[in-house]
Amino acid sequence: MPLTKDQKTAIIAEYGKSANDSGSAEVQVALLTQRIRELTEHLKVHKKDHHTRRGLLMLVGQRRRFLVYIKNRNVEDYRTLIAKLSIRDNI
Repeated sequence: MPLTKDQKTAIIAEYGKSANDSGSAEVQVALLTQRIRELTEHLKVHKKDHHTRRGLLMLVGQRRRFLVYIKNRNVEDYRTLIAKLSIRDNI
């Protein structure tokens, strides 16, 4: 279930400011979004997996906090990021 090393490096290369930029908020949001999508697909098959559902909700909350930080820092970066990740603007 976790992201593979190749998936992480591809996401970091796409959303990071450099090849080693794994800690910026944009990269963290992109990584969380990928994990959320995978867990959502898992829960479509395993409807009674409440442990995973709780973890998914925690990841969604964490991503939301990162998005609030990005929006408060720079609104244009926020808009381009949510458009690139194709997630809704709920903040």
